[in-house]
Amino acid sequence: MDKLHFTVIVEREEEGGYHAFCPALKGCHSQGDTLDEALFNVNEAIEVYLESLRAHGEPFPVEDIFIKPVEVAI
Repeated sequence: MDKLHFTVIVEREEEGGYHAFCPALKGCHSQGDTLDEALFNVNEAIEVYLESLRAHGEPFPVEDIFIKPVEVAI
């Protein structure tokens, strides 16, 4: 089985829990009450997203993300 690697961003929600999303897969979001749950759920969401692309004969996106902290004076 081939493996693909995607960047996932996880944000803590003000009301509790976590929001996770994959920038390379537009609209691929999930959430969880704990960090582990959010990561598990977004992994499942990515798998379903890729299954849908395959079923429709569409290519898998190639991740082209550059993440860099930026310093801003305040």
